[in-house]
Amino acid sequence: MAKYKPVYMFSDDAEALAKKLEAEGGQLKYLFGGKGANLSIMTAAGLPVPAGFTVTTEQCIEFMKAGHKFPAGLKDEILKCTKKLEKETGKKFGDPTNPLLVSVRSGARESMPGMMDTVLNLGMNDEVAAGMIELTGNERFVWDAYRRFIMMFGDVVMGVDREHFEDCLAQVKKQEGVTEDTDVSAEGLKQVVELEKEVYKSHIGKAFPTKAEDQLLEGVRAVFQSWDNDRAIAYRNLNKIPHEWGTAVNVQTMVFGNMGDDSGTGVAFTRDPATGEKILYGEYLVNAQGEDVVAGTRTPVPISDLEDIDKSCFDEFVAICGRLEKYYKDVQDMEFTIEKGKLFMLQTRNGKRTAAAALKIAVDLHDEGLITAEEAVMLVPPDQLDQVLHPQFDPKQKPEAFVTGVDASPGAAAGKVVFLAADAEAMAEKGERCLLVRHETSPEDIRGMAAAEGILTAFGGKTSHAAVVGRQMGKPCVVGCGDIEIDYKKKQFTAADGTVVKEGDFVSIDGGTGEVMLGDVALGESVIIQGLRGKKAAQSDPLYQYFTRFLSWADEIRHMGVRTNADTPEDSALAIALGAEGIGLTRTEHMFFGEDRILSFRKMILSDTAEERGKIANKELLKHQRKDFRGILKAMDGKPVIIRLLDPPLHEFLPHEKEAVAEVAEATGKTPKEIKDATVALGESNPMLGHRGCRLGVTFPEIYEMQVRAIFEAACDLKKKGFNPIPEVMIPLVSLQGELDICFEYTHRVAEEVMEKKGVEVEYMIGTMIELPRACAVANTLATTAQFFSFGTNDLTQTAFGFSRDDVEGKFFADYINKRVFQISPFETLDAPGVGVFVEMACTRGRETNPDLELGICGEHGGDPQSVEFCHNVGLDYVSCSPLRVPIARLAAAQAQLKSPRQK
Repeated sequence: MAKYKPVYMFSDDAEALAKKLEAEGGQLKYLFGGKGANLSIMTAAGLPVPAGFTVTTEQCIEFMKAGHKFPAGLKDEILKCTKKLEKETGKKFGDPTNPLLVSVRSGARESMPGMMDTVLNLGMNDEVAAGMIELTGNERFVWDAYRRFIMMFGDVVMGVDREHFEDCLAQVKKQEGVTEDTDVSAEGLKQVVELEKEVYKSHIGKAFPTKAEDQLLEGVRAVFQSWDNDRAIAYRNLNKIPHEWGTAVNVQTMVFGNMGDDSGTGVAFTRDPATGEKILYGEYLVNAQGEDVVAGTRTPVPISDLEDIDKSCFDEFVAICGRLEKYYKDVQDMEFTIEKGKLFMLQTRNGKRTAAAALKIAVDLHDEGLITAEEAVMLVPPDQLDQVLHPQFDPKQKPEAFVTGVDASPGAAAGKVVFLAADAEAMAEKGERCLLVRHETSPEDIRGMAAAEGILTAFGGKTSHAAVVGRQMGKPCVVGCGDIEIDYKKKQFTAADGTVVKEGDFVSIDGGTGEVMLGDVALGESVIIQGLRGKKAAQSDPLYQYFTRFLSWADEIRHMGVRTNADTPEDSALAIALGAEGIGLTRTEHMFFGEDRILSFRKMILSDTAEERGKIANKELLKHQRKDFRGILKAMDGKPVIIRLLDPPLHEFLPHEKEAVAEVAEATGKTPKEIKDATVALGESNPMLGHRGCRLGVTFPEIYEMQVRAIFEAACDLKKKGFNPIPEVMIPLVSLQGELDICFEYTHRVAEEVMEKKGVEVEYMIGTMIELPRACAVANTLATTAQFFSFGTNDLTQTAFGFSRDDVEGKFFADYINKRVFQISPFETLDAPGVGVFVEMACTRGRETNPDLELGICGEHGGDPQSVEFCHNVGLDYVSCSPLRVPIARLAAAQAQLKSPRQK
């Protein structure tokens, strides 16, 4: 049931409503959507905003629940507000003598550029067109507005393919012998209108609607329905936007940028969204409507040219830009129209930008005194940092470009050329890199854009769809490459120099320079990674300096620690450079697959007695494990290192190939058949829940004892040399107190024996990995023994859901996401309502009996921002993730602290 009025005028008291919503834990944009909220705020500030009203997100939610039917009373409220709009504007809906035309646009809580529908020039019919010609004396403008409206209404509201209407314009252009839309005569545009009406009638079976009120209600219905179109759903899934939010609908008085050379439309940012530079960045089109800029079908001029075209409007716009950026404390992305020399603001929103730009903007706004360090930290989405850690082209191997376009979204990308979004998806699913090449992209291409390594278009500018979405996704993008001619039928494009590139050929693009190169150009480390590794040239790069300074603020703010998952000294060193404060998970099973030890490990597994297993473990494997642990503990000097004892079932280490079986048979004195029989005997129907983890430690303790001995011999050796190793031994898959007691006893005993023998003391802890629901339930008893809990949320998710990850992700997860059983895989973002309850239970119960219990997470969720926030909220001491996710976790932990402060 809706709590608020269904419809609000832009001129209503937005400030009072915003205060009420904030007192209830909400924001104005939750009810009005981002666009409606900002239009109301700009109206209240006295900026030149065309009058209008907003149908709230609550009404969209009710509409969806009712099976795409308007909630009771909504139609009447919309028509009442239409009357108010008529009063505010002095115009009348459907009146030929003084007509009111409106736009109908979506506006969700979070910006979803191009994903939902828009209808412009609504309220037009034959009588209104005639009246407007009489009023304006501009016949061409009126017929152009009318033909656009029929096309949009037919496409967006009624579902008739837009190409049918575009063919009408193409037919008349050919007839008149012109190539540009702006060159079609008034009489030609009138003919287009009649042709479009025929197209509409032939597809719908009835004439184009002429009653303005009917057009409006159908327009609102279409925008509500567009919340659930395929591209909007795909966009929300990609960006983790909840499906239940719904969209608002904004009905706004039309202003016209296509009334002649003293009119136009533009899109601009208060700072460069690609680099973060403090310059007005955008584009302007004379004698055009807004869709022309975003669609990329006409080539605009830089926004700076507006100063020469209309200095008065330019100066007013620059002043408004400064006001908006100061008010919102963030870079603004604005749409505007100039009608007969008068400026109108149609939208403002926080601008989507690249990671490099986001870092510079956050730091610069702080240095300009507009925001605090805390506010700066909240400006950058944690996942976005991944972009600046990506590889870049190696300058030494970068060839000369064969064509160049507009540098729309920076970064290096190489892949096989494809021309259809669906083909990009298919190629990515096969694990192949691809580059999506289009005349221009549209919202329908969203999935293919996400799947591709990068995007190349023949048309469009820096504010075209491909550019805006590419920057938001972090995809390298080159647009407006006029030197290529694309032939979709032949699946190839031809460059100005005659070079032909066919589908499947490798092409590389540099989104920071606009260069397009033939072949699969080699990549090198990002400047940030180079700088963190100590390279002086990289450390002088501004991006490196912004990155390190920004994250230093995050580190000062965050409460929760960040460790890494690392199995080698090399990974450990990289993780430290990226800000890791220790290791949350070292997996030991990978170490046994080395050529110098796999045979010994197989011999140990196939031994007939515990005595024989212990002998091989200590004589042949101990030295290798000691070396492994020495390297990692040394790299992490002074930082804690959690080492998980052997976890997988033993059959995974046994050979299957004929040659390997023969080798093991010879080494053990057994026959190949005996080796195969042993492999079968050790095999399990459900190994994930079988003889693995601490169950091996209970039944084959000699394996774990060898590993523990290796850990502490390595630690003691380092301690004698002046290092400060801090090993933390983790016993996996515990669910029973007896399992933990047995493994804990000999782990502690061996550790003490080694330290006594070596004559040194090493700081250490013994804990367990919590990855089974029962372990969470009995955490209070486990914590009487364990000194730390580390949550293995990958396996905890599997056991909580009853999923076998390797099976379910490939077989039915796509259906679950498409049918909204899930919005996102619980293996990607922690399932807080389900799995999260087990984690919180274990934290609470564990600290009831052991207040000093160390709590952390070492599953893949440790690098996911939403999961990091959950971990902060339930009181974990640290998260652990792969090295390249460490900066992301550092920022996510800081943002979590700002949202829900914990005492340090």
